[in-house]
Amino acid sequence: MRILLSLQWKSLCLRSFNWLLLLNITLLIGAGPASRFAMGIADTENWDYAELAAVLRQVNSDGMVNYRDLKENRHNLDQFSKRVAKLKPDTFASWGRNERIAFWINAYNGLTLLAIIDNYPIKASFLGSLMYPKNSIRQISGVWDSLRFTVLGEEVTLEYIEHSILRKEFDEPRIHMALVCAARSCPTLRQEPYSGPRLDKQLDDQTRTFLRNSMKFRIDRAEKVVFLSKIFDWFGEDFVDRYGTDQAFRGQDPALRAVLNFISSFLSQSDRSYLKNTAFEVSYLEYDWSLNEQGS
Repeated sequence: MRILLSLQWKSLCLRSFNWLLLLNITLLIGAGPASRFAMGIADTENWDYAELAAVLRQVNSDGMVNYRDLKENRHNLDQFSKRVAKLKPDTFASWGRNERIAFWINAYNGLTLLAIIDNYPIKASFLGSLMYPKNSIRQISGVWDSLRFTVLGEEVTLEYIEHSILRKEFDEPRIHMALVCAARSCPTLRQEPYSGPRLDKQLDDQTRTFLRNSMKFRIDRAEKVVFLSKIFDWFGEDFVDRYGTDQAFRGQDPALRAVLNFISSFLSQSDRSYLKNTAFEVSYLEYDWSLNEQGS
């Protein structure tokens, strides 16, 4: 009798185990990407930036682009555009924060290059030439707010990527050191794509490179003037949450204090000391909208 009961008990346990296993598998298969990510099982896809990397390797050490050659040999850039268009939203949603930021920076920069070669050589309008260089992205009508690209299966503009996604969804002001609008006063285009695991290091490196360029930052000690890129004027508010301070740079508005606090952490000890201990005026540098083209 005990043997029979023991066998019946083992059979019941086995059936219960199998039922629970089947239930777990069913729930896992039926779970959405967010649920699977919460379970520690991120949706994956064979994804890399190989095509964009091949394009960026042709950028010179100053971040300048040979657009004529890129237009004639555009296969890799076109393939990159197709890949960002077809990436599944569920896959993207399973990525970590840095991976998503890197994706959108790469998308913005890559699609900006695509906008240039689709309109290269750039044809300047009469009115546009009165305000901007003839070989400027600003001569391309609607390049930021009308020209549409497909990303994650949805149509977006460059303006939407920058302002409604990167600036709105991520508290990461260093993106302004990475987004390249194809102008000489923009940050320099890296010779490699951004990647999630290396994003912090890459953005810090971008910031140091940006601040070493006298077109974007310099200190005139004789005149006691600190010259800043217009980028810090346009987007100063983005630095307040992470770099805002009430202790340093008093007398300046909160956005400028935050910008100066951000900049200081990337400068030499001498320049950092100057900013923190010297009375100076701030002047924003004229923005050069000339195309970031090799040989220009």
